[in-house]
Amino acid sequence: MQVYSNSALSAEIVDWPVHMRQALALARTVITAAPNPRVGCVIVKDRKLVGEGWHAAAGQAHAEVAALRQAGAAARAATAFVTLEPCAHTGRTGPCVEALLAAGIERVVLASIDPNPSVSGKGITVLEAAGVQVYHLKDFEQDAMDLNRGYFRRHQQGLPYVRLKLAMSLDGRTALANGDSKWITGPAARADGQLLRAHSCAIVTGIGTVLADDPALTVRSAELPLSQSALQANALALSRQPLRVILDSGRRTPATARILREQGSVVIFGTSSNTTDSSAYPGNVTLKALPGAGSGLALRSVLESLAADFECNEILVEAGAILSTAFIEAGLVDELLLYIAPKLLGKDGRALVEFTGLQTLADSIEFDIIDVAIVGEAGHGDIRVTLQPRTAAGA
Repeated sequence: MQVYSNSALSAEIVDWPVHMRQALALARTVITAAPNPRVGCVIVKDRKLVGEGWHAAAGQAHAEVAALRQAGAAARAATAFVTLEPCAHTGRTGPCVEALLAAGIERVVLASIDPNPSVSGKGITVLEAAGVQVYHLKDFEQDAMDLNRGYFRRHQQGLPYVRLKLAMSLDGRTALANGDSKWITGPAARADGQLLRAHSCAIVTGIGTVLADDPALTVRSAELPLSQSALQANALALSRQPLRVILDSGRRTPATARILREQGSVVIFGTSSNTTDSSAYPGNVTLKALPGAGSGLALRSVLESLAADFECNEILVEAGAILSTAFIEAGLVDELLLYIAPKLLGKDGRALVEFTGLQTLADSIEFDIIDVAIVGEAGHGDIRVTLQPRTAAGA
């Protein structure tokens, strides 16, 4: 395999970055293909686009196969630009490398190597053994990895990528003292939150939220801030609800809880002493025993189980102050989405988080601001701040 950077491209192949950007754009149109990665592919012959495709959902045609179908006979002696190394194993579908070879593809240009041990490097080996030229456009590797952060995290570290969503007033309150919180943010921010759910393999909450709010934690497609064409393109993926996860060490989840009665699967994590009998719950509910940690569950064990047992790439934590604080303190939050409403709730309102024991500013937990945006109509919307935990190097 040959590795190239944009600055090293010859005049003959100087348009390769253009085609790779096209492939990445196709992959981004997919909301989720979990547990698979989001992948895009374009096929070019004589510097003309002859086919394009993307992986719409698990079990559906991979991006390369979809692009080959569109290209037809024009794929022979053509170049395939694909955002991730083609697979060489049989999973829910057949190996992509076989389809590429059967179509007579002459050259494959990659943005990234697949981290999945079942694939990593093997697709390249098969292609090169058959005489196909394989190139790695190194400058696009980070873009391709960012597109599938959870997929890379799961296969490289055994953990999903964790997003924590929080909403607060200007004075850092999530609700009035009496618990009234509907709604702090406006419709556009709530629709944005629906899109976060749709991107996620699992929605995680705590028993406190289940008992206090009786949430559904489902994706409501009608509320997604997407065009009709985008909804249609993602119809299959959106027909599958994310896994809903309840952290309930004391087995207090009532069988009548709304979260259990909605479409899709639910897993309740508890300690070994209280997860032996699931007969009280609907058939879509799984009880999972994990080690305890103090009065609760070991959160890292929860994440490891979600990655290993449920193939979760990305999860969204929607919880109250106690569980949100626990995730942050454990260093398990990869990305914080903070929605700020332009209103004040007063000093008696409920706090966003519940950190204790901080004596100096040096003890504070710091974040880097990645993005700030107004969600909704300017002047009447909410602010969304995207943050990532500050590492020691960035302190």
